Amino acid sequence: MSDAPKRTPDGRYIIVRGRLWRTSNPHLSETLRESLVRDLMEARRDVAAAKRENDAELEKDARARVHEAKVALGERGPVWWDDGAPDYNRHLLKNTPYAAQTKA
Repeated sequence: MSDAPKRTPDGRYIIVRGRLWRTSNPHLSETLRESLVRDLMEARRDVAAAKRENDAELEKDARARVHEAKVALGERGPVWWDDGAPDYNRHLLKNTPYAAQTKA
């Protein structure tokens, strides 16, 4: 079993292989978060199934549902914080202000 990914000190990102990935909005209720994660995982399974079937239309639909779930979780789309801090989602850690604050 692998260790949980490291987080930035403010909890906005996890660090995976030197890259920042935005975390889910911590202000979501647990019930809503669990529902959205179920939707996300179902959509990801549907992407895999569509790829196995070589069905481009089903894959496109499933990928759209993945995106919708990630936006609803706060991992994509508008940031969930309100202090005006920029979004460093998908940036390399070394190219962000977090590099000095975080040991990856």
